[in-house]
Amino acid sequence: MAADSPLFLGFDFSTQQLKVVAMDADLKVVHQDNVQFDSELPEFRTHGGVHIHADRLTVTSPVLMWVKALDLLLDKMKGAGFDFSRVTALSGSGQQHGSVYWRRGAVQTLRQLDPDKSLHELLQLCFSSAACPVWMDSSSSLQCEQLQEAAGGELSLAYITGSKAYERFTGNQIAKLQQSRPQEYQDTERISLVSSFAASLFLGDYAAIDYSDGSGMNLLDIRTRSWSEICLEATAPHLDRLLGDPQPSSSILGPVSSYFVSRFGFCPDCRVVSFTGDNP
Repeated sequence: MAADSPLFLGFDFSTQQLKVVAMDADLKVVHQDNVQFDSELPEFRTHGGVHIHADRLTVTSPVLMWVKALDLLLDKMKGAGFDFSRVTALSGSGQQHGSVYWRRGAVQTLRQLDPDKSLHELLQLCFSSAACPVWMDSSSSLQCEQLQEAAGGELSLAYITGSKAYERFTGNQIAKLQQSRPQEYQDTERISLVSSFAASLFLGDYAAIDYSDGSGMNLLDIRTRSWSEICLEATAPHLDRLLGDPQPSSSILGPVSSYFVSRFGFCPDCRVVSFTGDNP
């Protein structure tokens, strides 16, 4: 393989670890690595990558653990001599149904990241909720009932969104947050899925939720591929502003953030492609 041939990176923010694979244009794997959350980031005190709360229903992961894991993974790759300048494009996936809540003003921080500092240092104050609900959470039964009633029943909701209401689905988790911790919701300027959160880190701006991962939220009208007004209104106020417009899963979101160019040597022309859920 030529020393300057293009490479492509794929990241997976799963429940227990963050993984990366690098491929060449022939889909040959040329590098792979991972960070195990429990063992390599013990300061977050997770078990299986999560915190199970006292009610045994609420299950969350610390958002800064995911951020610090990316710092560690990229440092590992740099230490192994990986040539980031050859990366033409990157994309990835995230555990489906997890959600991240960006604090007001966080986008300005994302756009002006200091390459002399780690992402973990820079983003400490960027999240209105430090604990992110994940797919194992089953604490939003009340919100599921409320959503189904607003939509006209299970079948009506399934016709719109593809599924009846499930506790782990992000719409119901957002409704629970807004009802139980309204100040955190009020302090939020953007809600991401784990997939679009990860893409946002690389983009240096808020990344759109893709159609595929977005279809597992009980919020997306799967026929129009836009947010359902009925579901938005039943979930939380002004929710459309916090979600942004969904985009096709193959969308090129833009060039990689200058932070990664300066800190790790990425090519400025490297493209960030929409991330999606781990199931799709």
